[in-house]
Amino acid sequence: MGLGRLYLRRFLRNRLAVVGVVIFALLVLFAALGSRFTSRTYTDADFTALTQQPSARHWFGTNQGGNDIYACAVHGLQRSLTIAVSVSVLTIVVAAIIGSGAAYFGGRVERVTLAVIHFLLIVPSFLILALVSHRLAGDWRVLIVVLTVFGWMSTARVIWSVSTSLRERDYVKAAEFMGVGPLRIILRHIIPNLGSLLIVNLTLGVVATVLSETALSFLGFGVQTPDVSLGTMLADGAGTVTSAPWLFAFPAGLVVLLTVSMTFIGDGLRDALDPTSVTGSAGGRR
Repeated sequence: MGLGRLYLRRFLRNRLAVVGVVIFALLVLFAALGSRFTSRTYTDADFTALTQQPSARHWFGTNQGGNDIYACAVHGLQRSLTIAVSVSVLTIVVAAIIGSGAAYFGGRVERVTLAVIHFLLIVPSFLILALVSHRLAGDWRVLIVVLTVFGWMSTARVIWSVSTSLRERDYVKAAEFMGVGPLRIILRHIIPNLGSLLIVNLTLGVVATVLSETALSFLGFGVQTPDVSLGTMLADGAGTVTSAPWLFAFPAGLVVLLTVSMTFIGDGLRDALDPTSVTGSAGGRR
């Protein structure tokens, strides 16, 4: 059995992981194709139906400005997924290069890199994120950059700790003996051997980014109107939970489904890639 098929078999044994994949696939389909089932966009306002409860005309109801919640939910999920996946990928790339580079070079490079990482870890990053995002008018592209800048440190430290053992492996020493450059050794011999760690952290990073983006947007420091994200929808609906619960319930449900599905997938990948796990070695009874 090939290694890929073995990992897939272990992953499929984890029922919660399979459920997570199904939920996440449905969310992606909703974000990608949901707009085809309505003629309205998230910016359209129906002034004859302000704060209207769900109906045949407006499936998820409308908000105080007459915007269709269904259309807003589709666009908000698109925006939140774009931010979460982009930040997670960029964070892993930055963390992998810096963490493995510090471990490979060692000495002063390692000490300085770890000192910078430890300093940034104690900096109140959420306050800095809020300030920078607010000053730059809540542009979602800027939010991706800011979340990446302040989100790579913990992952980089984990990667560094694992890479310190990889730098002593025979294939790394053989590459050095053959005159292969440091950058090529890091990219071709160290980082690829961190594949399972990177994949799991990439998946769980989506969850962390969704929560960060939602929190920032909820507090008014993330995505700003007229754009919409799940966080801005939660902020709009927070004050009307009792009088108009649909304004909060639908975006909250999407956030819960997204975070739960990615958590299940991350756990499944970790178990599948770890041969000592219960799922990987004993059939994965869950």
